[in-house]
Amino acid sequence: MTRAGIAAALKRPAPPPGPRDLHVIALEKGARVTEAAVLVPLVDRAGRLHLLLTQRTPHLDDHAGQISFPGGRVEAGDADREATALRETEEEIGLARGAVTLLGRLPDYEIPSGFRITPVVGWVEPPFELKPDPFEVAGVFEAPLEHFLDAANYQRRDFRFRGRHRHYLAVPYEGRYIWGATAAMLYTLCRMLVPVD
Repeated sequence: MTRAGIAAALKRPAPPPGPRDLHVIALEKGARVTEAAVLVPLVDRAGRLHLLLTQRTPHLDDHAGQISFPGGRVEAGDADREATALRETEEEIGLARGAVTLLGRLPDYEIPSGFRITPVVGWVEPPFELKPDPFEVAGVFEAPLEHFLDAANYQRRDFRFRGRHRHYLAVPYEGRYIWGATAAMLYTLCRMLVPVD
């Protein structure tokens, strides 16, 4: 799977929702929406691609302790969602903007906490240096992309939200529990990239 092949795949329309795309929880009409963006960093390790993920610290107000991509809220000075993703990634984990080659976007996600998130996919060529912000980030780790390209690794989970029965995706990896919006983004990435040679 090459950088050019991934960029080409991300230019194609996203596949229509399938039976596992059960993460979509439309925000209520009139609900306040906070625009945000995350970076989906693909790291080339000697021809084997890995994803760079973070573990959020347990004291944060939003999504405490969860595994996520680096990112955050759009700020007034951000030119676009790509700028937000790069700025937030640099602030959270110290990955320099110049180390990232942008490849494209995944579809936006709205989540129950009121965020509309734009996932921006980027290619990161080692070596690079990370300096996680200890207030926001408990840890940073890499996981092989091939694990997330196998649809069999995803699980459907159920929960109740505001009195309604809901579903979400989870994709465990080596004792880590990746779920919710992050798992949904990974599943969409899987569906968009699997046809790529």
